[in-house]
Amino acid sequence: MTRAVPALLLLGALLLAGVGVDVLTAPPAAAHATIVSTSPADGARLDAVPDAVTLQFDEPVSLGAGYARVLGADGERADTGAAEVGDDTVTVPLRDGLPESGYLVTYRVVSADSHPVSGAFSFVVGDGELLAVDAAITDADVHPVVAAALPAARWLGYLGLALGVGIPLTLAVCWPGGWAVPLLRRLTLAGLGAVAVGALLGVLLQGPYAAGAGPGSLLDPDLLGATLGSTYGLTLLARLLLAAALAGLLAAGWRAGRPPARGLLVGAGVLAAVLVVAVAAVGHPVAGPLPGLAVPVAAVHAAAMAGWLGGLTALFAGALRRREDAAERVGELALALPRWSRLAAGLIAALVVTGVLQSVREVGTLSALLTTTYGWLLVVKLVLVLGVLVAALVSRDWVQQRLGDRRRDRVATAGSPAEHLGVLRRSVLLELAGAAAVLALSAALVGTPPARAAVADPVEVTLPLQSATGTDGTVQVTLAPASPGPASLHVYLYDDAGTLIQPQQITVSLTEPQQEIGPLDVELAGAGPGHYIGDPVLPTAGTWTLTVTVRLDEFTARTASTTFPVR
Repeated sequence: MTRAVPALLLLGALLLAGVGVDVLTAPPAAAHATIVSTSPADGARLDAVPDAVTLQFDEPVSLGAGYARVLGADGERADTGAAEVGDDTVTVPLRDGLPESGYLVTYRVVSADSHPVSGAFSFVVGDGELLAVDAAITDADVHPVVAAALPAARWLGYLGLALGVGIPLTLAVCWPGGWAVPLLRRLTLAGLGAVAVGALLGVLLQGPYAAGAGPGSLLDPDLLGATLGSTYGLTLLARLLLAAALAGLLAAGWRAGRPPARGLLVGAGVLAAVLVVAVAAVGHPVAGPLPGLAVPVAAVHAAAMAGWLGGLTALFAGALRRREDAAERVGELALALPRWSRLAAGLIAALVVTGVLQSVREVGTLSALLTTTYGWLLVVKLVLVLGVLVAALVSRDWVQQRLGDRRRDRVATAGSPAEHLGVLRRSVLLELAGAAAVLALSAALVGTPPARAAVADPVEVTLPLQSATGTDGTVQVTLAPASPGPASLHVYLYDDAGTLIQPQQITVSLTEPQQEIGPLDVELAGAGPGHYIGDPVLPTAGTWTLTVTVRLDEFTARTASTTFPVR
């Protein structure tokens, strides 16, 4: 283990350096989906009622237990109640015969990483009055009990995975004599039970979480049906069944203290590997770029975590057995510790390497690391991991000097067996405490928007130019950075053939309806045929709407707008 110190410290340094590398060729890591554009645009005034309202997001979404609806000025539903989702676009058909009036669009969708996103905007038809958007509608409120129970369920599942998978792995690779310890059998089965319970809680809680309901809706059949009809719910259900199958297999083969048969261990290993993938195949890894790479990386990360924490638990439990067999235990553990040290070095190296890859994907830049909740949680987790590593390396060498000579596989004579076991217990307990804290942070990170998605990404969008007679041409808008303060704006106008066109007049305005800011007109300067630039100042964070109005002739005006977050 000591030989691994330079490599592990180097890998830890790489983790810090890696998050400072911006992956310029990759699109933003999506999670907690952000709305990109709507049709009609927020605040638009139309001459006729459209057939449908569409909302486009920056990642695939689903309705699940959520909704997308349109309300009239009288508060009654103006949609047909048959909203449809196609990848990243939600389409809400409207009823026939709607009057000229103001209309309010509200939505609550579930992003690819299972988190709900809600919001609202309004438009008006004819001479009607534009409806105000209640700020409360746009908040993705989660009941406090549900908000507290979700990370607790995740932590329970992670802890169960460590016990249910990590302990058998340690016994199979490092400590065959541990199969005779009844406490380890009970801990393993309890761990797999915790995985099943955590998955069941996840299934029950996801519906209220997505719908913004309270714990009284845990058994709501509609919410349960929506969850079990989603990929997320089916993955949790598979996790539950795999944990039950693995528990049954190990319970059947773990008899009379004898090691399970080789065939049974192979079968258990296959089930454990699939279970780890089921744990990794939800949340941030399945959203954003390269999920085919992100899920295996997350699976290796979860397996390494489970093996490390489960091995520590096995060693600690082994040191707690009866006092009368202390000498025998010292002998067993003296032989097991060198093997465990080599295994732990590999597991920790895998943790750090996969942590580097995950950090680059989910953080991207050093500024994102230091300015987001996700980034700071990751920094605290890194500090904890490195602290546990240093403590483990120092204490493990001290313990091994007293437990035995690894080169000759014989027990040292200095000190009594009970003293040796006391030293081992204290050493492993310190590592366990740090690892449990790391687990808690991991559970919190799963429910936190990745840093790359939380920072101010530039607005880069191409929108159709709409008029009373339909769509004619497009406008390409780039605004960076999307954060309070000065920004740079580029606008390009194209006809339907994709050729840059020169208008008679063009205006750009910015509004923040919830805070009643704007419209703020942006002063534009020509930078070439069909290309205009401006230097707007975004006064505050919020959900802003950028509207482009183009007049190609003196009779017809065309508009396009997009909504974007300013953080």
